[in-house]
Amino acid sequence: MKNKLFIKCITVAFMLLAGGGCKLFKEPIKTENKNVPDAFNISQDTTNTARVKWRNYFTDTNLIALIDTALKNNQELNITMQEINIARNEVKAKKGEYLPFGGIQLGGGPDKSGRYTWNGQSEEDLKANPGKAKYIGDFMVGAVFSWELDIWKKLRNAKKAAVARYLASVDGKNFMVTNLISEIANSYYELIALDNQLSIIQKNIEIQDNALNIVKQQKDAARVTQLAVNRFEAQLLNTQNLQYDIQQQIVETENKINFLTGRFPKPLTRNSASFNNTLFDSIASGIPSQLLENRPDIKRAEQQLVAAKLDVKVAKASFFPNVRLSASIGFQAFNPAVWFRPESILYSVFGDLMAPLINRNAIKAAYMSSRSKQIQAVYNYEQTILKAYIEVVNQLSGIDKYSKSYETKSKEVEILTQSIAVSANLFKSARADYMEVLLTQREALESKMEQIEIKKKQLNAEVNIYKALGGGWN
Repeated sequence: MKNKLFIKCITVAFMLLAGGGCKLFKEPIKTENKNVPDAFNISQDTTNTARVKWRNYFTDTNLIALIDTALKNNQELNITMQEINIARNEVKAKKGEYLPFGGIQLGGGPDKSGRYTWNGQSEEDLKANPGKAKYIGDFMVGAVFSWELDIWKKLRNAKKAAVARYLASVDGKNFMVTNLISEIANSYYELIALDNQLSIIQKNIEIQDNALNIVKQQKDAARVTQLAVNRFEAQLLNTQNLQYDIQQQIVETENKINFLTGRFPKPLTRNSASFNNTLFDSIASGIPSQLLENRPDIKRAEQQLVAAKLDVKVAKASFFPNVRLSASIGFQAFNPAVWFRPESILYSVFGDLMAPLINRNAIKAAYMSSRSKQIQAVYNYEQTILKAYIEVVNQLSGIDKYSKSYETKSKEVEILTQSIAVSANLFKSARADYMEVLLTQREALESKMEQIEIKKKQLNAEVNIYKALGGGWN
């Protein structure tokens, strides 16, 4: 009767201690806001370019080959793959924590007690009775088992949190694949843009060199002064100087792509002549809610949020008592000769209940930290959604604006290209001075260089909208 009363008192005490943390749980946990606008523009068509495979989105075979190489050899991507393996192993480790543990125990050694102890008296008794086995020491072999009962689901929630982090690592890898593809594509278009700028500069060098020869002939005929010759020659030298900076940029861009593909510097095969004719299929942006399914960074932030919520539950369960069962069975004897006799069998079954008493401040601090991390995860998730939406809007605007700008600049280039020949003819017939020729040549060169830059921005917007919509990883 007294034992039952004692057990009841202990149980009540544990319940009161565990309930002491309940006031911490009254504050509601912050929840995420998944609401997004209904559409990017007036259209609510759900057709989405993000569903297109990257091999079908990009049509340049040289670019496709570079992306293929990068997906196999990129070191950062391979490092991330190992992080996925680490996260997968963490799931296995957490799963093993709430399963029963079993092992084999084997031990032996001399054990001599003092004569005037109970064990010592037993040893003397053994020596005085030759019919009994001679005392040698203490030897034991058996199986041991232990199991923490996951009453409050602390261990199971920890395993679920590890699974969520594993899924987040997979989505992180997918996001890296998307970024890698877009970075290589943008760098590739930058490279062929530089090739085209270099070609324009070299063509202008020929034009200006011919103009310089004409001016020299007119100077010999006393039609112009040495000042005109010097101005034409200075402009030629300035244009020649531009090509060296472009050539250096080509080397650096090539090596950037080589680095992304995981190989040492080597020349890259590309089709620069088709730069101005490079076109993409029309972009279908779908609706904003599809970003939650297509964007790997949003899915990663969502899984991180799931893990953070589970961490709060794990920390909350630390306030409650832990229940652990342990058992063992085997043979123990003072002499191996009598080890496996029925008299040598030993067994034990034990259960313990433990609740935090003194170190509760540390548990409270861990719980409050888990709540703060969960709130951080909510804000990170919402920020990622907002960032994704703005990226799509910006790139859609860029595609529209750069397309119009390219058309306008192309007309300007055409007019100025015609003006070069016109100004040269007028100069030969003394109907225009040399400054008009120089200015026309400079404006034509600048306009052509700007046209290439606009085209590059247009192509970059096409690449970035594919990334912003969540394409490339699937």
